[in-house]
Amino acid sequence: MKKYFWKVWLRPNLLTKDVDNDYVAEVSTVGKTLRNADVARLFIESGSELQYETLLDILDRADRIRREKLQEGSCVQTGICHLSPRVAGSWLGATTAYNPDAHKITLDIVPTAEMRTALADVGVEVLGIREGGAYIGLVTDVTTGLTDGTLTPGGQIIIAGDKIKVEPSTGGAGEGVFLTDGKDIYSVAPLAVNHPKEVIAVAPQLQAGTYTLYIVTRYAGGNTLLKEPRRITYATPLTIT
Repeated sequence: MKKYFWKVWLRPNLLTKDVDNDYVAEVSTVGKTLRNADVARLFIESGSELQYETLLDILDRADRIRREKLQEGSCVQTGICHLSPRVAGSWLGATTAYNPDAHKITLDIVPTAEMRTALADVGVEVLGIREGGAYIGLVTDVTTGLTDGTLTPGGQIIIAGDKIKVEPSTGGAGEGVFLTDGKDIYSVAPLAVNHPKEVIAVAPQLQAGTYTLYIVTRYAGGNTLLKEPRRITYATPLTIT
């Protein structure tokens, strides 16, 4: 039986900043984001007789159907996960109306039994403690207080990490905080707080979907600036529903 291994870096636990020697594991997923185009190519490589364009169209249509059914309030079951609609937030009294400022429409995503069985074949290889490098360790949605990767359009987000200060703060030469869906890039501004270990910004009004957050900065610590900007990517996908 084939054995799989996830390689992880240990980073300080940003939820327990006052506790020493408390770390969380960050799976190294650089360059490993799989999209429908990649899945279609893997189908072809496995010997599928269908054309690439046909496979990609089927995958995209399936995604669209699942999205629409979730919008209608249905649950969706795949071979990987079970998705169910949920409205988060507190309701004070039976006559309380839905308030987008107090409530959030989101999804609960639970691995299927088949996926949990598959994960049993995964081992973990600890690469060590990653210190000194620039990284994004945690993104918090201020509106909901959640750190599960969900975002509120137009709401503030707290980005915690190290050496993430946007410098120059004027956003010259493409510096700044950005979200991308893999096709388009959206600027996240303005920056209410711009510190080496914490940046607070306002998420743009984006459509529902999955996004990757990254920071482009020349900041290297203290008064030191890099000659060329570097890109710091948050490993966890962010979702707007």
